[in-house]
Amino acid sequence: MFPIGDDNTEIRIIPYVNYAIIALNVIVFVLFQGLGNNDGFTYAMSLVPREITTGTDLKGMYEIKDSVGRVLGEISLQPTPISVYVTFLSSMFMHGSLGHIFGNMLFLFIFGDNIENRIGHIRYGIFYLLVGFAAALGQIVMDTGSIIPMLGASGAISGVLGGYMLLFPTKKVRVILFNMLTVVPSYVALGLWIAYQIVLGYMSRGSEGGGVAYAAHIGGFIAGVAVIKVFAIGTSEAEEGRR
Repeated sequence: MFPIGDDNTEIRIIPYVNYAIIALNVIVFVLFQGLGNNDGFTYAMSLVPREITTGTDLKGMYEIKDSVGRVLGEISLQPTPISVYVTFLSSMFMHGSLGHIFGNMLFLFIFGDNIENRIGHIRYGIFYLLVGFAAALGQIVMDTGSIIPMLGASGAISGVLGGYMLLFPTKKVRVILFNMLTVVPSYVALGLWIAYQIVLGYMSRGSEGGGVAYAAHIGGFIAGVAVIKVFAIGTSEAEEGRR
């Protein structure tokens, strides 16, 4: 099931913040990451869990091992020119490939504008950064000693999906299902999405999970569900267009 759109009839504002986040992701990927070819920048500015838990900037070649100690490969970590803790922020605007950024930005474009319309520009910007931070923290907690760089907006976007499902559980979402275009309530589309993340996260325990940070997806989604009502205090569907 792949979402491709939703019902935007209630939107009364231009979602400037959502557009700005999308634009910033694209700019970083194109100009700073060189469409994914600038490994020096990517490995320097990605978030490495062991760097966060130790406060140490790791540099040089490191072996990647699985849960039983088998060497899976090597990775060359680059020096971070700023505090390693700033990578909580920088890693949220970086991606590993064209497919990675396209999928993430599509989801953000579909679901982010509704939340911004509901809670307002400033609250939405703070909400996005907060759930992105929570997502990264979730992945770090799951493997505090990992040297695998984390990057991508997936964790923050997962928080947007969690917030969307709670605020708009019955909103119609257009999805591709078994090569067919159909419409389902958001709680079905996003409920199945998070269930899929949980299953894959469980199956990938003890491995690198194919390079996907499932714990960040799950942590971001939970954070979005947990805090969206706080950000929505003082708002209602009737007030959406005035914010």
